[in-house]
Amino acid sequence: MDEKSSYNHRLLIVLLMVMLFGVIVLQYVCPGSSDCQLLHIGSIFKSSSTGDASQYRTSDGKDGLTKDPYIAEDNALVRFVPRFNFTKADLSRAVDFNIKGDDVIVFLHIQKTGGTTFGRHLVRNIQLERPCECHAGQKKCTCLRPGKKETWLFSRFSTGWSCGLHADWTELTNCVPTRMDTHEAPKAPVPRRNYYYITILRDPVWRYLSEWRHVQRGATWKASLHVCDGHSPTLSELPSCYAGDDWSGCSLQEFMDCPYNLANNRQTRMLADLSLVGCYNMSAMSDEERWAVLLESAKRNLRGMAFFGLTEYQRKTQYLFERTFRLAFIAPFTQLNGTRAASVEVALDTQRRIRRLNRWDVELYEYARDLFLQRFQRARQQERRQARERRRQQEKRMLRGRLAARPSRPPRPTEGPHHHQPDGRTVIQSQLTQQRVEGGGETLDPEVLLPDWWDLEDNGTVEDYTDNVEQW
Repeated sequence: MDEKSSYNHRLLIVLLMVMLFGVIVLQYVCPGSSDCQLLHIGSIFKSSSTGDASQYRTSDGKDGLTKDPYIAEDNALVRFVPRFNFTKADLSRAVDFNIKGDDVIVFLHIQKTGGTTFGRHLVRNIQLERPCECHAGQKKCTCLRPGKKETWLFSRFSTGWSCGLHADWTELTNCVPTRMDTHEAPKAPVPRRNYYYITILRDPVWRYLSEWRHVQRGATWKASLHVCDGHSPTLSELPSCYAGDDWSGCSLQEFMDCPYNLANNRQTRMLADLSLVGCYNMSAMSDEERWAVLLESAKRNLRGMAFFGLTEYQRKTQYLFERTFRLAFIAPFTQLNGTRAASVEVALDTQRRIRRLNRWDVELYEYARDLFLQRFQRARQQERRQARERRRQQEKRMLRGRLAARPSRPPRPTEGPHHHQPDGRTVIQSQLTQQRVEGGGETLDPEVLLPDWWDLEDNGTVEDYTDNVEQW
């Protein structure tokens, strides 16, 4: 009996220690009154049976329609089935970017797509002969070409919002050349620059929720100009969704109810040529016709961009950027799990309404994702072919070296370029042209026949990069 009591006593002490340890760990992970992302994520998301995907969890506990975009991207291509037929030019986006010449990268920054993180990588994390000069306390960096006082990057963190806050495609394509000509040191004649436009897209539902949370905390984009055809929209063309200084504290329902909310289908609008639909004049055509034109324009512009990435595929985004511009990042992108948008419990009906409000962005994103993954597949295939060719050349040189080191022998009388066998078959011998090496008696064979196994496929692999997802 004493033994049993002693055992129970020890067990109670162990349990108390485990509980104490758990409390300490919880306080470390979720200090003070701050939100604990770990607890939020655990209560909202449910892992799938395969462990490679998860979904929103609605407030009533049911699974939502839209998958969590912040999933491991390793198995994305395993499940990927191309839906669209793209041309070779659409898939091969290697550009002849010359940082020492007159080429300029223009970053079209769409709100809440992870563009802030990517923009910082452009100015702080690229291996350059002349790195950007970034000073503490300053948001902008100076990114100059080697040996010149000219910038090679037009972005928020290099030139500021020179064409307006979060300028769209319509604004940038009309504004950037003029700004560059007036800002750079005057030359005669003015250089003819090549502009390479890039952007980042994000899952529409998650981007929408992220923008709502940002606005809810008091953010506004009042400084946006929305210039189209030389003028900004009037108040009647683009009414405001709120009366005060900002829209802080607005509920998701209020955010969705505003018919003038530019968060709706923002990615489609910002990538399209608004001149095609009369800019912000909604009476020019029906709403359905207007958005159909904008969607096709956005798809066309996206195909023509030098590069675009997806927030949900950070490793592949980094890989394609480096391969497109032949620029390498110093440090690989890192992953930060969880965002404020991920901590929102979204009812199933609300998810459906968000998708309806952003139906054109949903279609654009599906199109962009298909193009993005096809480009990644093609780039990896090209890289493997190039790696095989390099190995072939290396092995060929090694084989030549081994044959050159062998002692030469005179050919037999029966040997020659063509030797006929008794059964009528002709064997073609390689004619060895023997050349004497200066200062020695060795001979070289300028042509070596490769063995049959030379062109067999191999399992070449390339190390991928680590994940990086913006946390705001």
